[in-house]
Formats: sequence, C-alpha cells, structure tokens
Amino acid sequence: MGTFLLVFFTVLVLFVVLVLAKTIRIIPQARAGIVERFGKYRATLSPGLNMVTPFIDRVRYVIDMREQVVSFPPAPVITEDNLVVSIDTVIYFQVTNPVAATYEIANYIAAIEQLTMTTLRNVVGGMTLEQTLTSREEINRGLSGVLDEATGRWGVRVGRVEIKSIDPPPSIKDAMEKQMRADREKRAVILTAEGQRQSAILSAEGNKQSAILNAEGYRESLILNAQGEREAAILKAQGEGQAILTVFQAIHDGQPDQSLLAYQYLQMMPKIAEGQASKLWIVPSEFTKALEGLGSTVNDIAGIPKETDGPRVRVDMGSDERIAVGGSAALSSAHESVAEALREAQASASDASAAPATDVPPVDPDAGPQPPGQ
Repeated sequence: MGTFLLVFFTVLVLFVVLVLAKTIRIIPQARAGIVERFGKYRATLSPGLNMVTPFIDRVRYVIDMREQVVSFPPAPVITEDNLVVSIDTVIYFQVTNPVAATYEIANYIAAIEQLTMTTLRNVVGGMTLEQTLTSREEINRGLSGVLDEATGRWGVRVGRVEIKSIDPPPSIKDAMEKQMRADREKRAVILTAEGQRQSAILSAEGNKQSAILNAEGYRESLILNAQGEREAAILKAQGEGQAILTVFQAIHDGQPDQSLLAYQYLQMMPKIAEGQASKLWIVPSEFTKALEGLGSTVNDIAGIPKETDGPRVRVDMGSDERIAVGGSAALSSAHESVAEALREAQASASDASAAPATDVPPVDPDAGPQPPGQ
C-alpha cells in the first residue's frame, strides 16, 4: 500500500510539472510566438510570460521581429551592351506582421532573394556597363521600391538594398585598366606639355628682359664712352692749344736771332746722322754762309717780328728780374756753344779737304742743308 501511494504521488508530481511546462511559455524580447490550436492559428504571444491551454494550444513558430541582414551570393546579370557582370547584394529587412510572415509565404528569405535577383536583372538590363558602375544609388532605389511593394503582403518590410560589388569579366577589366592607364598617361603628357610651355614662355620672357637690359646697358656704355672720349678730345685739344700758344708766345718773347737758329740746327745734325743709310757726311767750306743764309731765311718767316719796341708778354713767364738775369746767362752760353760748334765744323772741313776727292754735288747756300744721299 505504501509503495502504491509513493508511485501515485510521483506520477502526480510529474503530471503537474508537465502541465505547467505546457501551460507557461516565455517569449524573449523582440520575438513573437504563433499559437495554434489543433493546427489552426489562435493567437500571437508577446514577449514575456504567457499562459496557453496545455495539450490543446501549441507554440508553432517564434518569429524574430528585429531588422535582419542577409547577403546574397553573386548573380550574373546582362547589361544593355550585352556584357555579363556579377553582382552580389545585401538586403536589410524586418518582419512587421508575424502572422503574415508565417502563413502567407513558406520561406520569406528565399522569396526575397529570388525577387531581388529578378528585379536586379530588370534594372541593370536597361543600363550600360558604365552606367552600372556609376549608378549604384539608382540601382539601390529601384530595388528598394520593388521589394518593399512586393513583400508588404508577406508582413516583411525591406528597409535598404545595397550593391556589395560589381565584377565585370576579366577581359573587360583589362580593357578598362588599359583605358584608365591611357587616360592617365594622356593627362600626364598634357600636364608635362603645359609645364614645358609655361617654362618656355617664362624662359623667353627672361631672355627678352635680359636682352633688353643688356642692350640698354650697352647703349648707356657707348654713350658714356663717347662722352668720355669727347671730353678727353676736348681737353687734349685745349691742352695742345695752350701748349702751342705758350711755345709761340715764348718764341715771340725770346726774339730768336741767327745764332740761336744755327745752334738748334747743329743740335739736330746728330739725329739726322743716326739713319741706317748715312755712311758718310761731308761738311762744305761754305758752312758758315749756309748758316747765315739759314738764319736770315728763318728770320724773315712771317710771325717773327724784326723790330719790336719791347717784349710782348702774352703768357705769364715769371718775374722780369728772373727773366733778365736768366736771359743774359743763357745768351752768353748760347754764343759760346755756337762758336765751339763753328770751330769743330771748320776742323772737319779741313780734314775732309785733305781726304781723297769724291763726287760731291755743289751746295746751294740759299737752299739750306741737304739730307744725306741726295
């Protein structure tokens, strides 16, 4: 009897536990439980602790009400210019009606995937490859509009559709790379040419400015040189004029006579004899008469006054006392030099007369001394 009671109480406890387990249902947050009674929809359980009829009601599905992300594998799509590209997409969706998502469609994720592929082929089929690569936002908007409209009756809301990647064929990739490389090389060549053009323009402008400055400097240099030469020539002419005036005035003030002229002639004779062709000099016996004729001839030259009332002073030659003292001493010295020169000339003439006779042309006393070899 005791054993029977123990078994009975054990079975009763197990039954109570089983009934409680079948009655109490805990639904997590952001979930929804679909309750069926004898295979028919009865109610939707909200998150938290819920009570159902044991052995009659059953929680068939627990639907996730959060927004979900599903990435679909790449799908081949043909563009308008008959090029096959592989496009993979990402769908962001959320279940808004768990009853419709459970009973309106068997597998809403597979349905969204197939609908996405067909809609994508329809949208991309009206675009070229260039438009497909550069119009992702347009493709996303087109897919989102079509999917949201189609999945609304399934209790699913498509929030966003993103194109993950667009992969053209390898040959198209190579052609695009070559095109991009050629375009970049073209831009590089254009930029290089523009840089060279700017450099040439700047160099030409610099050369132009340099040539202009050099020409201006050369012109100013020529002008300054010409001015300097002109001033130097003027100063030289003025100096020569003053020297000529001084010499001419000194000659007039000194009143040269025949003795001074004869002395000057004798001083010039050694220089005349320095010529390479002068081998022999013969002094004629009429040398004194020649000197007298030379003195008288020079004395008659215009510009030398024959009779003067007194010395005419045009240039300041110093004090009169100094000129008087120095003039008498110089005049006596000049007479002695002339006398000595005459003696030497007579001695040379006597020696020449004793020498063998040579063909000597007659000397004209009024013609002055003749150069050697005449």
